[in-house]
Amino acid sequence: MKIRLLLSDTFQKTWHRLPVSTQFKLSIKNTLFRWLPLVFGRTRAYRRWQNFNGWTSPIHGPQDGAMASSCPGIEAEAADNVYVPLLDAEPLEQKPAKLICFYLPQYHPIPENDAWWGRGFTEWNNVRQAEPQFEGHDQPRVPGELGYYHLLDPAVQRRQVELARLYGVGGFCFYFYWFGGRRLLEAPLVRYLEDSSLDLPFCLCWANENWTRRWDGRHKDILIAQDHCPEDDLAFIGHIARYLEDSRYIRIQGKPLLLVYRPHLLPSAKKTVRRWRRWCRDCGIGEIYLACTQSFEVADPARYGFDAAVEFPPNNSAPPDITDRIKPLNATSACTVYDWRVFVERSRQYRTPPYKLFRGVCPSWDNTARRCSRGIVFQNASPLGYQQWLSNAISDTRRRHAQPDERLVFINAWNEWAESAYLEPDQRRGYAYLEATRMALVRNALNRPRESAPRPLAIVIHAFYEPIFEEILDYTSKIQSVACKLYVTTPVDKKERVRRCLAAQNHDFTLMAVENRGRDILPFLNILPRVAKDGHHTLLKVHTKKSLHRDDGTLWRRDLFDQLLTDKAVLESTIHLDANPRIGILGPAGHIVPMSYYWGANSERVQELSARLGVDRPTCNGLNFVAGSMFFARVKALYPILNLALPENEFEPETGQVDGTLAHAIERLFSVSARSACFETTSIDDRTTSNYGFAKRTPSECLN
Repeated sequence: MKIRLLLSDTFQKTWHRLPVSTQFKLSIKNTLFRWLPLVFGRTRAYRRWQNFNGWTSPIHGPQDGAMASSCPGIEAEAADNVYVPLLDAEPLEQKPAKLICFYLPQYHPIPENDAWWGRGFTEWNNVRQAEPQFEGHDQPRVPGELGYYHLLDPAVQRRQVELARLYGVGGFCFYFYWFGGRRLLEAPLVRYLEDSSLDLPFCLCWANENWTRRWDGRHKDILIAQDHCPEDDLAFIGHIARYLEDSRYIRIQGKPLLLVYRPHLLPSAKKTVRRWRRWCRDCGIGEIYLACTQSFEVADPARYGFDAAVEFPPNNSAPPDITDRIKPLNATSACTVYDWRVFVERSRQYRTPPYKLFRGVCPSWDNTARRCSRGIVFQNASPLGYQQWLSNAISDTRRRHAQPDERLVFINAWNEWAESAYLEPDQRRGYAYLEATRMALVRNALNRPRESAPRPLAIVIHAFYEPIFEEILDYTSKIQSVACKLYVTTPVDKKERVRRCLAAQNHDFTLMAVENRGRDILPFLNILPRVAKDGHHTLLKVHTKKSLHRDDGTLWRRDLFDQLLTDKAVLESTIHLDANPRIGILGPAGHIVPMSYYWGANSERVQELSARLGVDRPTCNGLNFVAGSMFFARVKALYPILNLALPENEFEPETGQVDGTLAHAIERLFSVSARSACFETTSIDDRTTSNYGFAKRTPSECLN
C-alpha cells in the first residue's frame, strides 16, 4: 500500500511539472482515460489520481464557482422523485433560528472567465453538460422556475429574495473574492447593496485562497494569487466597510458578522484580526464578529483570534465510502461515492463543542458537473433527510445558544448548482428542498411551552347536507360549559341558506363559501389559516357526514356527534387536552384505527406526503388516525400540514368516490402532521381498534 501511494504521489508531482501546455495535458488525460479504467478503474490509487483530492482535503472551495468542466454532456432520464409545487402562503412570522445560505455570485460572464474558459462562460456551462456516471446517479440537475439565470438581471435577485423569505431563509452569505485589491464576481454584491428593496439580510465570506485549477487536479497552477500582508489586510477591510455598514448586514450582539474561508492561510491570522478590529473601531464601524469556516480543518476559532467557527459540510466529515456498491454506466467512470445519510444519523447525537460553533447542513453534494467521471458524489440525499438534519441542527442551536442573534444555522448552499448543493427549485423535485427548509423551522417553532391565556374553542363545520347541519347546530346550541366560535364552510350555492341558519343561533361565527371539491377536507384546510390567525388554541372538526353508500351511516354519524358535540363531551375533551400536553389530536373513543391496517388505496400517497412533513415510512406505518375525520385538535398540531403546498386542483372533483382520493389520504395525514409537531393522536380511553365496526375489515379493503 505504501509503495502504491508513493508511486501515485510521485506521478502526480511529475504530471504538474511537465513542460507542456494545459491543452496538451488534457489531450493526454483524455486518451489515457480510454484504457486505464479497463485495468485500474476500480483501484483506490486510480481514483485518487483522477480526483487529485483525498478526503483529508476539502472537496469544495468557493473559488470553484468559475471553473470549467472538460467533458461533453448528454441528456439524462429524469429520476423518480416527487415534484413539490410552489407554496401559496405568507412568510413565517416566527422562526426559531436564522438560516443563512452560502451564495455563489457567479452566474454572469466576467473577463477572467472569458480568458480562462472561453467567451461567455458561466457555471451553467458545467451544469448543462452533466451526465449520470452510475446507476441511480441524479444528473443532470435542471433549474426550475428561475431557469439558467443571468445574475445581473435585477429580476433574478428579486425573485431569489422572495423565495428565500417565503421558505424561511434568514439571509445570504455571499462569497467575496479579493486578491490583493483585485476583485472578481463582485457585481451581483454591488447590485444587491445598491437595491434597498432586496430586504433579505446578508453577510460576506472572504474566499481568501489562491484561485487555481483545482478542478483539474492542478491545484499548484495558480490563476490569481492572494497577497496576504499587513497592507492588504487594511485595504480589504476598508473596501468591505460599505457592506458592513449597510442596515441589512447580519449582526451578532450588534457586531457585523464577517466569515473567512481559510484563516490558516493568513501569515498571522491573529495579527490580521487585530488590524481589522482596530481599523473598524477607529473608522466608526465599531466591534466586528469574526467566524471561520471549518472547511479545511476543525479548530478552535480562538487559535486565530476569531469569535466562532462555522461547520461546512460535507468537508471534514469522514463519511462512509460506498464506491464499491455502485454500478458505473461506462468504463471511464471513476467517481468516489459517499453515503450522505450519515449526516442525518450524526445530527441525532450532536456533541457540544468547547467553543462557539454554528451548525451547518447541506441538502446534497455532487461535483460531477465539473469533474465528470472523476467527480465526488454524496449518494442517498433526500428532502426528507435534509429536513430531519436541519431540524436537528436548529434544535441543537436553540439548546446551545441563549442569545437569539447567535441562533444561526448555515446551509451549503443556496445556488451551488455545479455541486448539486442548492435550495432553488429544479425541474425534478420542484420546491421540495425549500419546503423542507420551511418545514424544519415550523416543526421547531412548535416546540414551545403550552399556551397561556385560554381562547374560545373553534368549532369547524363543513355544511354540505343542510338537514344534518341543522342537527349539528342543535348540538352546538346546548354547549354552555366552554366558550365557542363557529367556523363554517359550505358550497357557494348553499351559502345564503347556511347564513340564515347561523344567524338564528347563539354563537359567534365566520362563514366561508367554497367549491364543492375535496369533501370536508379541502374546505377545512381553506378555513384553518383563519382559525390560526384568530388565535384559537384548540378546535373541533365536524362535518355533515351522511355516508349514503352505507346502511349504517346514520348510526356512525350519531355515535361521532354524541362523543364530540354534547356539552359534556366538549368539556371533558378540552379538560383532557389541557391536562395532557402531549396529545395533538383527540378523537372519539372507538374511532382510532391503525394506519397500516386501514391504508385502503391511500398508502403511496400518504407516505409521499408524510416524507414532506418529515415523517419517514416506518414511523408513518406505526401511527393511528381518526376514522371519520371528526376530532378535537390543538391548532399547532396541524401547522405542518398547513405548510404543505397542496394546490386545490390536485383534489379530485366529486364523483362519489369512497376511497383513494387526495381527501382520503389527508384524512390519514392529520395524525402525521401531529407527529411531525411532536404530538400524539389518541382518544380519551387511549385505545386503538383494528376491528373497526364502520369499515371493511380486511387490510386491503378501503375504509369507507
